[in-house]
Amino acid sequence: MIAATTGYQTRAFAEAAERLGVDVTLATDRCHILEDPWRDRAVAVRFEEPEESARILAGLEPRPDGIVAIADRTTHLAALAAQRLGVPWHAPEAVALCRNKNRMRAAFQNAGLLTPRNFAVPFDSDPVSAAAQAEFPCVLKPLGLSASRGVIRSNDSASFVEAFHRIRRILDLPEIRRFHDEADRAIQIETYIPGKEFALEGIVTHGELRVLALFDKPDPLEGPYFEETIYLTPSRESDDTQTAIVETCRKTIGALGLTHGPIHAEMRVNQEGVFMLEIAARPIGGLCARVLRFESSTLEELVVLHALGRMPAVLEPAAPASGVMMIPAPGAGVLKSVEGVEQAKHIGFITGVEITAKLGEKLVPLPEGASYPGFIFAEGPDALSVESALRQAHARLRFEVLSALPTFAPSFG
Repeated sequence: MIAATTGYQTRAFAEAAERLGVDVTLATDRCHILEDPWRDRAVAVRFEEPEESARILAGLEPRPDGIVAIADRTTHLAALAAQRLGVPWHAPEAVALCRNKNRMRAAFQNAGLLTPRNFAVPFDSDPVSAAAQAEFPCVLKPLGLSASRGVIRSNDSASFVEAFHRIRRILDLPEIRRFHDEADRAIQIETYIPGKEFALEGIVTHGELRVLALFDKPDPLEGPYFEETIYLTPSRESDDTQTAIVETCRKTIGALGLTHGPIHAEMRVNQEGVFMLEIAARPIGGLCARVLRFESSTLEELVVLHALGRMPAVLEPAAPASGVMMIPAPGAGVLKSVEGVEQAKHIGFITGVEITAKLGEKLVPLPEGASYPGFIFAEGPDALSVESALRQAHARLRFEVLSALPTFAPSFG
């Protein structure tokens, strides 16, 4: 199991493996000098050195029977390690396309998929010159980041230049620069796509897509930032629209060369048809996997079983409808308190409220932020009831956020 951190999503997958009686070796991008600092016997790897890290994982004893990758940064290493181990997984070339929005767009266009006008420029380019090439409204986004981080809509040249500088500052953060990833050194510009947004969760087996869920995103995502909130399944769209989304996903998987493993896809639908936004060679992020429960398994258990070639033939949802709200950051600053959690939990159809941010933690909203302060889960008889429960529960929560004070270096003299 290759993970960027030992956070809650990693623990969820490790617990799923334990329930299945599967032995897990954890590989994380952590200090390789300290001897097992977290006492989890994890193998230390470096995502910025994928070939060497893959060689280390290929030499593990006992030899791994399968690979699970958690989060985008892990997928390239997972593909290289799987190739060396001879276990089925997405090919390195396919994963590389998924992790570069410009190359992904080119693959979509070559496959005849609907694609907005787009181009990429180095992040240190002149933003005024880049704006002169854009068609407004447009969306600027880092090539390699995920979860809407750094994604900004621009309606004119002035807002374009401001957005460009903002994304440049994000890409200059040490936490990103350390990976030396070429995708983190460029900015993608593409014409804004109007329409409703959806997400599809699936598993690919030897090139064949098996759809696990199609999610509606009921909140409008029109910018200037694209903070996702509610996911609902099953979709309330027409059968024709759902069929078009699934078929477009199948074509996308073929266009990118994804062959074996989980996928998470995002798309927009309007009168022209289905526009793929992106597809990732990994399962849905954060704690959102909890929204998918089947009578026989959780999503985490399915991903582990699939990695071992033991995917169940039949999957029945545990509830008629389910949903999750990724709680938006209530503001920038330090989290002082959260109230109303117990009241939120007692709303009908709510199955869980998880505040993952810790008191004293700095909250950073999108587009700079990379995480949500928590999640709300619901199950019910239909998607409308689930959506209403999520909104009612969120209304019960009260966050107190203290403005972060600027820090100054002392001066002497």
